[in-house]
Amino acid sequence: MQLLWFLPTHGDGRYLASATGGRALTFDYMRQVAQAADQLGYWGMLLPTGRSCEDSWVVGSAVAPATRQLRFLIALRPGLVSPVMGARMAAALDRATDGRLLINVVTGGDPVELKGDGLWLGHDERYAMTDEFLTIWRRVMSGEAVNFKGQHYHVEDARLAFHPVQSPYPPLWFGGSSPAGIEVAADHCDVYLTWGEPPADVAAKIATARAAAEKRGRKFRFGLRLHIVVRDTRAAAWDAANDLIRYVDDKVIAEAQKVFSRYDSVGQQRMAALHGGNRAKLEISPDLWAGVGLVRGGAGTALVGDADTVAARLLEYRDLGVESFILSGYPHLEEAYRVAELLFPRLPLAHGTAPKATVALNGPFGEIIANERAPLLAAAS
Repeated sequence: MQLLWFLPTHGDGRYLASATGGRALTFDYMRQVAQAADQLGYWGMLLPTGRSCEDSWVVGSAVAPATRQLRFLIALRPGLVSPVMGARMAAALDRATDGRLLINVVTGGDPVELKGDGLWLGHDERYAMTDEFLTIWRRVMSGEAVNFKGQHYHVEDARLAFHPVQSPYPPLWFGGSSPAGIEVAADHCDVYLTWGEPPADVAAKIATARAAAEKRGRKFRFGLRLHIVVRDTRAAAWDAANDLIRYVDDKVIAEAQKVFSRYDSVGQQRMAALHGGNRAKLEISPDLWAGVGLVRGGAGTALVGDADTVAARLLEYRDLGVESFILSGYPHLEEAYRVAELLFPRLPLAHGTAPKATVALNGPFGEIIANERAPLLAAAS
């Protein structure tokens, strides 16, 4: 299993839909979160995209030098950047991070936001454009001189002067729940992403995506994006989940759901259908809670429980074929530590934990007591 963390480039805090407990979104804070994830041993980090977020490419370039091993999953936006310029950006950042770049292909699902960015295409047209975009991008990144004329893009002698570290290019991650999205993913992408739906729904989506890829002689790896509320006890975890939406009232829910209703994203529609805007029916599957999705777009579910329970639920998704898990929790700095402490020892990680150079192998480990006694690493384990 590969565990990734989330960088809150749209803001962070202790509660949803409230400035209470909110934190100023500064680059210093984002570096803190990235450094914590790096030092704790997370495999990678997702940087979100959208007009409510700081630009993922600029943020990634700013925080990556403060880390040593963390990979950065950064959004590439067909229609908002040209495929050849996107290739130059990706090659440069892959080189700057010594091969730690991952690409998240985001076609977009909010027509209002997309029009604000100058993109007026309908849902399926955007995926047709994405198909052309990735055709050019992949060939250019692979070292070809590309001539291409399609409905949306026309390039002649497109090429790179500087090539990426990863060959033939950084892995392409992609989340699209519609038939059009799955077809594009099957043609081009390496990792197929889904949000945290009940296991049976995730299994069905994986089967559909896998079949589409196999028709083309390709194979996917699979990833899951969801929140985590884990505590020492089940009761404490559910108290924390309910506290997270302390300031979310019916008016706030109605306003948020009205915004989400304009989306033509099938994935967002599936998220909204899990709870229907009803805060009385939020445990949609054992230990899977849809409270986040009452007011947050995109990933709207969380696993809630004690460490053994949450680990067991993650392993259920692993058994369905999911290898990569993009996790998050509020606030993201503290929860990065909590998730690493409680879940890492209970999961078969495909990566290490903390970088060895940062671990005091011979103590002290934990607080020094009364200037005399220091708990040692062996005792803590």
